[in-house]
Amino acid sequence: MSKIALVDDDRNILTSVQMTLEAEGFEVETYNDGQSALDAFSRKMPDMAVLDIKMPRMDGMDLLQRLRQKSEVPVIFLTSKDDEIDEVLGLRMGADDYVRKPFSQRLLVERIRAILRRKEAIAKDDAGEGEVAQTMVRGDLTMDPLRHTVTWKGNDVSLTVTEFLLLQALAQRPGFVKSRDQLMDVAYDDQVYVDDRTIDSHIKRLRKKMRTADDEFSAIETLYGIGYRYNEE
Repeated sequence: MSKIALVDDDRNILTSVQMTLEAEGFEVETYNDGQSALDAFSRKMPDMAVLDIKMPRMDGMDLLQRLRQKSEVPVIFLTSKDDEIDEVLGLRMGADDYVRKPFSQRLLVERIRAILRRKEAIAKDDAGEGEVAQTMVRGDLTMDPLRHTVTWKGNDVSLTVTEFLLLQALAQRPGFVKSRDQLMDVAYDDQVYVDDRTIDSHIKRLRKKMRTADDEFSAIETLYGIGYRYNEE
């Protein structure tokens, strides 16, 4: 049973979403501000966190930033209808996805299940036969799907589920271009629609993390209007 942390200062949302998620078989912990959630996470991290952006004491952005200092737990943001800047910033800070308020609870459940499936799929082979995926080495890059680890020139790089899947998809075939649509198919389920901006934000975050291991990292190339390519050096 996956444990979901739900953080929102609207008690009506907390109650209704908790009931829905528990009916779907999830274990749910609720918090009405970011600081309370962070205190609880320091004791035990959930399998996923669903965070509202605007909250008292510590808002969702601050909470995500604090989380990313010690964990790559999957995060979905709940954003207001017109908060496009917050959505982009949240993705660049390391959120895996976002859902706009007012939202369908069924949509939120689908997004949660999609991310959890992606997390599980990292350690599976492409054929879906349940075989353990092999460690992939591409020049200075080493990826271990079973352990969800990435190293570049021997330096560890901590990636979210989405970032891992995107890098894996690009590095599997060096020199070949992956369109944004193809990358969407890799990182998201068919029933979940995301726009180009979402993929671009994840790629920018991925590059930034790789450059913490090597400030000259340039293996991911942008082909404007086409997509992205991994160049093995």
